[in-house]
Amino acid sequence: MLRAFVAIGAGFLLSVAFLRMLPEALALEPSGALPLVVCGYFLTHLFEHALVPHFHFGEEVHTEFVHRRSSRAAVLGLCLHSFFDGVSIVTSYGVSPVLGWLVFVAIALHKLPEGFTIASIVRAAGAGPGPALGSAAAVGGACLVGALLLSGATDVAGYGLALATGVTIYVAATDLVPEVNKEVGHHLAFTVLGGVALYLASSWVLGLLGLG
Repeated sequence: MLRAFVAIGAGFLLSVAFLRMLPEALALEPSGALPLVVCGYFLTHLFEHALVPHFHFGEEVHTEFVHRRSSRAAVLGLCLHSFFDGVSIVTSYGVSPVLGWLVFVAIALHKLPEGFTIASIVRAAGAGPGPALGSAAAVGGACLVGALLLSGATDVAGYGLALATGVTIYVAATDLVPEVNKEVGHHLAFTVLGGVALYLASSWVLGLLGLG
């Protein structure tokens, strides 16, 4: 079930990034959007792979002992990742409420696997249920912090949206899709397409309501 959420989230995120976020960013900042998209992509790569150990989605089931220092680094890495999720939501909403809600839904789809991931890593490091729950809450709180810091900054919405587009593409294409590809069989590959279909269906409904 966790991998299904990841697969749907990957398809939905990529669709939102390429079909809504990127065109909106280019319309707002024609000359500066693409460089910021690239910056957002590689900034996320830097945080996840250079500054802290990389994390994986899905429940941690390794039997070997996880060092507590590694678990703290994983919490930090996932909090940074979640912080940029919040930035993506609020900057998208600053451009268009509809776009903001689409990005919110896309990000919410992979928040459940993130919570299971970080809680299971903390438990594997020998901590109890309390610290595991606290780590998951910290990851969720980091998303709120990212949103709050950018709220009201409508004058930088175009720049923020471009940066958030790069982050979103990274999360979907580099974090989520490889996790889906680890699964044996083809059903999750079609589930990714289900995420794309979900985005197209939601856009169609919004269009019928005059909100698209």
